[in-house]
Amino acid sequence: MMPENKFFPPEGLRPPSDCSLSALKAAAENSDILEAVACRCGTDHALFFSLGSTEGRMPRSEAVAPWISGASRDISVLSRVGKATCFTVKSVYSDAKGAPVALLSRRAAQEKAMDFFLEHLEPGAVLTCRVVRLESFGAFLDIGCGIVAMLPIEHISVSRISHPRERFREGQKILAVVHSIDRERHRITMTHRELLGTWMENASRFAPGETVRGIVRSVKEYGSFIELAPNLSGLADAREGLNTGDAVSVYIKSIRPDRMKVKLQIIEKLPPPDQPDPIHYQITDGVLTHWVYSPPGCEKPIIETDFTVPVP
Repeated sequence: MMPENKFFPPEGLRPPSDCSLSALKAAAENSDILEAVACRCGTDHALFFSLGSTEGRMPRSEAVAPWISGASRDISVLSRVGKATCFTVKSVYSDAKGAPVALLSRRAAQEKAMDFFLEHLEPGAVLTCRVVRLESFGAFLDIGCGIVAMLPIEHISVSRISHPRERFREGQKILAVVHSIDRERHRITMTHRELLGTWMENASRFAPGETVRGIVRSVKEYGSFIELAPNLSGLADAREGLNTGDAVSVYIKSIRPDRMKVKLQIIEKLPPPDQPDPIHYQITDGVLTHWVYSPPGCEKPIIETDFTVPVP
């Protein structure tokens, strides 16, 4: 199986397109979606592409689809320069000098993708995404052909973070799950934590008596919450000099599934990591219906996501 948007990947993640003249003409006949890097923006805000021996031109009116993205300002066109941009080929013609020119439309590609998403996607669908912007309240994801969906910060992981940059970087390829779809307003909201595994799946990677690396996520008077994995944190006794975001080594004293508790002892502070840890996904494709984070028989309130229940 593959993620549910395999036919409409995010911009920058599409396999290299054949931009030969014959391929461009075939794409125009079949309404195929291709991709290339916009090399410049003209004074009339048309985008230009180098497609082998053919020049690609995308008028401003074909560069954005406001009903999809809500973007209609000039910056939404200017910012495409130097970036991979999807498009359909509306026509191929010859200019005054006889040179071939392809008339391109990103708007048509996005409309085709959005029509597919609104008809076929459902909550729980796993998608390949690309992070396009990070804000304090969440991450904006390209879920296909430049169509942007929102991933709220509370849906990124079970372990709480203060900003999405603690998990992602702009341009990063990630997986995410459709949380809800507002078909009337053409808005799709995503979630991510369900792909990172249940409490037991994460806890099984550790054992009492081990010393491992962790990240301080919260400092309280009674102790510090240390993240061992994005979906698993433990509590260590209070210690002076710790701040949120510090890397530490911790000794695992105990792991209790019945209380979803991991008891830790801080050994020492560590230098900041050179690079963020790779994301470890437990689920990579398909459509989820019901996800339960909590272990069976846990005494604490159950943490779960039911994708079959409509979100208000």
